[in-house]
Amino acid sequence: MDLILCHTTADFDALAAAVGLTRLLSGSKIVLPGGSHPPVRDFLALHRDEYPLIERRSVNPEKIRSLTVVDTQQRDRLGKAAEWLDLPNLKEIIVYDHHLGQESDIPATRSHIASVGATTTLIVEQLQQQQISLTPAEATVMALGIHVDTGSLTFDQSTPRDALALAWLMQEGASLSVISTYRDPGLSLQLQQLLTEALENLEYLCLRGYTVAWVTLKTESFVPGLSSLASELVEITEIDALLLANEYPLSEEDSRLTVIGRSQIPKTNLNLLFQLLGGGGHSQAASLNLRGVDSQVILKQLVDGVKAQIPHPPTARDLMSSPVRTILPETTIAEAQRILLRYGHSGLSIVDTQGQLVGIISRRDIDIALHHGFSHAPVKGYMTRNLKTITPDTTLPQIESLMVTYDIGRLPVLENEQLVGLVTRTDVLRELHQERDENGEGGEEERQKSNINLPQLQNKLAPQLWQLLTIASQEAEKRGWHLYLVGGAVRDLLLAETAGSLMINDIDLVVDGFHKSADVGAGVELAKALQQLYPAARLEIHGAFQTAALLWHKDPELDSLWVDIATARTEFYPYPAANPEVEASSIRQDLYRRDFTINAIALRLTTPRAGELLDFFGGLLDLQAKQIRVLHANSFIEDPTRIYRGVRFAVRFGFQIEPQTEEFIRYAINSGVYDRTSQENTKTPALQTRLKTELKHILEAPYWKSALQLLDNLGALQCIHPTLKLDVEVLQQLRLLERCLRRFDPQPTLIHWEMRLETLIAYLASQYRAKVAKNLQLQEDGIKRLQNLASAQSEVMESLPKCQSPSQVVQLLRQYDLPMLILIAVQSPRSLRHQIWEYLTVWVNVQPLLNGNDLKKLGYKPGPQYRQILDDMLAATLDGIIKDKTKAEEFLAQHYPK
Repeated sequence: MDLILCHTTADFDALAAAVGLTRLLSGSKIVLPGGSHPPVRDFLALHRDEYPLIERRSVNPEKIRSLTVVDTQQRDRLGKAAEWLDLPNLKEIIVYDHHLGQESDIPATRSHIASVGATTTLIVEQLQQQQISLTPAEATVMALGIHVDTGSLTFDQSTPRDALALAWLMQEGASLSVISTYRDPGLSLQLQQLLTEALENLEYLCLRGYTVAWVTLKTESFVPGLSSLASELVEITEIDALLLANEYPLSEEDSRLTVIGRSQIPKTNLNLLFQLLGGGGHSQAASLNLRGVDSQVILKQLVDGVKAQIPHPPTARDLMSSPVRTILPETTIAEAQRILLRYGHSGLSIVDTQGQLVGIISRRDIDIALHHGFSHAPVKGYMTRNLKTITPDTTLPQIESLMVTYDIGRLPVLENEQLVGLVTRTDVLRELHQERDENGEGGEEERQKSNINLPQLQNKLAPQLWQLLTIASQEAEKRGWHLYLVGGAVRDLLLAETAGSLMINDIDLVVDGFHKSADVGAGVELAKALQQLYPAARLEIHGAFQTAALLWHKDPELDSLWVDIATARTEFYPYPAANPEVEASSIRQDLYRRDFTINAIALRLTTPRAGELLDFFGGLLDLQAKQIRVLHANSFIEDPTRIYRGVRFAVRFGFQIEPQTEEFIRYAINSGVYDRTSQENTKTPALQTRLKTELKHILEAPYWKSALQLLDNLGALQCIHPTLKLDVEVLQQLRLLERCLRRFDPQPTLIHWEMRLETLIAYLASQYRAKVAKNLQLQEDGIKRLQNLASAQSEVMESLPKCQSPSQVVQLLRQYDLPMLILIAVQSPRSLRHQIWEYLTVWVNVQPLLNGNDLKKLGYKPGPQYRQILDDMLAATLDGIIKDKTKAEEFLAQHYPK
């Protein structure tokens, strides 16, 4: 006999999961060991015959072959049926449940436990996999199980998997009218009376913006359906957390206490709290049953536990953007629009000459003024003067309430009457969304991502690096600043799999003010403080924006490390491919100015909220999806080097370029914007020095061939020159180049990435080579080499076939250095390439058998003739005329008699 056991006081999820399992486990029967919830009891009064239910007392334990337990992992919730778990004749015990983080005392041979809203969802997924159809009665009760346990997909633990399961059950014929009847059956007369009593006796506590309530109801016996009463209380009173206790006697000396908990407070976890007393459930809904305890002591312990879990809500200081872009009341509408366009804002704060806030003007106000032809008018005629403001310590619930009550999209933050920040609707929505994710909403993948924490990342990093970051954060905290690890270092930390081994050699740190504003020199000040603690580091201060770098070279602990430290900033490109103009800003704006979402993640290193990941643009999701996604549509038009960086990251990590990002790349390249901006502007660094830097990163990497092929596929080699394409011929030349470098420069004396770049440039028509080399600001010898390549190649191709002896070949080719000969070789026919190869492998190493000292000993006076004598002797040696020293002396006596 195969049995399926529900827990005592079975709810719809337990019953529904059991019904579904009877289709997976053919011939199995359902046992309800200890009653059911009132709605379930009423449902079964009409539908019992539709399902294979049997009484516990009718079971012969000796014939039980397997047990499957649904919706619980605790044996004490199986009543007397728990005795069956110890039967020696059992072949299998299976557990299906959706309550994570519980310690099970059921000796299961197999477990199916996952973070979904209802256990029934797990059964539905298996039915779908096995293509098993259901009867309408089966589909209906299973749909009820998901509806009730997820609050019709409104409870926090609901997931997309539950929604998909419900959709399938509707296809299988679930009755919506039956679901509607039993999903919310209302309170029984007894529960209605208890509701009145509870409302009269509720005790309240307000803490950190949240309301916690608790009440003890004493009854003469067990009351079914208390969970429905708890839900009704929460809905009526609009409290944030409730502890509903029910105490009733079992005998004159014994009693039972049932406590049901509900919480809508972010980051609280009732499951952990109730587990300490032997109960359990979900983070926001849990229960426990105890005997012979003092109900008030237990209730106080639970209330104190909830109070301890209530988080400090974020404040305006945590949410605000700072510094705020401001204008004066006399600023014209046209100028205000230009500023909005430049910085991408939706509104501007207006301050007087003393820096006091006097108004706000929105993009809509500006658009209306422009529409009516008032571009010349000052903004003071259109600004909103009746402002709601907040302080840095205003909490998120208070901010949310203000925005909803007054329909305000942005709230200025004032400290000592000075504007220090701005909180927008977007800031609030982002914070609320992050809170939902941290509390388990949004499915299993999102919950796994939110579990990324500081210790996990710390354990991946080499200890000496983490110590440096810790010291840097402490120095920032002393000055009242936040410090963030940003960009590639965070990306590499998140991608790293092994613990304690990641040694990053390029770290970016960003300073952002939170207790007080961090001015443009904050990065330099922090760098100087760190150098006092790390005297081995060299300090460099560069750029008009006062960024600083600390450099270690072959340090015993930190090896060769580069740490850039800057103040949070935003940027604006005056024209495509220009260097950006930067200004002090917030960490959000600093991340927005970066290239791709996977590089726009920040790790907060300072308290409060140390270890928080700032991911405003979906970088974590893109890391998981292994895709490269750009932050905004104009990114590649403003900076073409981002195309090369995107390709480099894609090839390096094995990622794909996201389809829309690829469209943006192709649009930017095909638009002709790079040609136009080069003709209109003398300086286009993103097509010159910065492009050369990206080419260096690519061409010196082991994956350079794949990167070039992807760049060519995107048409991006046009950024080097419009005619450059990676066709079969240039690929062959690059292959020949690698052979030459391996053979003639095994211990690199040449710069190999530059040789690869020169080979690409050399493939262009001769009139373009020097211009491209100068544009990319190659080294002077490289520019000359490419400038002279055409004439050198012409001379070699004309003269080399005429050479009749090795000495003639040597005399022709030795006037060129190794890089020039390699460039000529890779572009030459096989016969000429063979001669150059033989020159470089054999003849260039041949030396005269007599040297200057030998000539002196033989009585030849030192002088200019030595050079001619040695050259002639070398030629004779190459041509086989001189084979040993004796022949050399004979040659000398014959041609240069004393």
